[in-house]
Amino acid sequence: MRLTRVSARFPRVTRRAAAVVLAAVAGAGLVGVTAQPASATPPGIPSKATAQSQLNALTVAAEGSTSGYSRDLFPHWITISGSCNTREQVLKRDGTSVVVDSSCAATSGRWYSPYDGATWTAASDVDIDHVVPLAEAWRSGANSWTTSRRQSFANDLTRPQLIAVTDNVNQAKGDQDPSTWQPSLSSYRCTYSKMWITVKYNWSLTLQSAEKSALQSMLNTCSS
Repeated sequence: MRLTRVSARFPRVTRRAAAVVLAAVAGAGLVGVTAQPASATPPGIPSKATAQSQLNALTVAAEGSTSGYSRDLFPHWITISGSCNTREQVLKRDGTSVVVDSSCAATSGRWYSPYDGATWTAASDVDIDHVVPLAEAWRSGANSWTTSRRQSFANDLTRPQLIAVTDNVNQAKGDQDPSTWQPSLSSYRCTYSKMWITVKYNWSLTLQSAEKSALQSMLNTCSS
């Protein structure tokens, strides 16, 4: 049986449930998938020890206001190479067997979303998540940045700031920090905390007390 795009048969709001069903069927050996699983793994994820040192060094401060915030103040997606923009670069990086057309748009491939464990075969089912959301960054110090610096942050391919995930999950996360939102797959929370910490550290952003406590609890689940 050929694995087809889930969204062609299920409404957007039920995609996640459908993905769980497909995963169960695949586990029973009823869906023929020969390719290796896609593994969304951004670069620059630190060790537990490094993340702990970075967390200890972050400044705890009251969360700033969203007043004046606009996504347009964080220009994205920008051209990275040839006709490929940041989103397309991440789709190629995080997917398996990704095929793109002459304009660098992904026409086929497989994407595994580590936040919820779903796998997708259509790029339209995948969002590129800003691990530290743009609005969260604004409230944590980015409001005083230049537009150029905000653009660099929004398109950061050097640190683990961008990751391909299920679109509905990304939309549900919104601009929440780890004190109110964490990946539903508890096994990924260690990695998520390390990504969040190192992004805030490298971009000199502040964090709230509740946010730091949540990150510490998540980091405590890491073995390395």
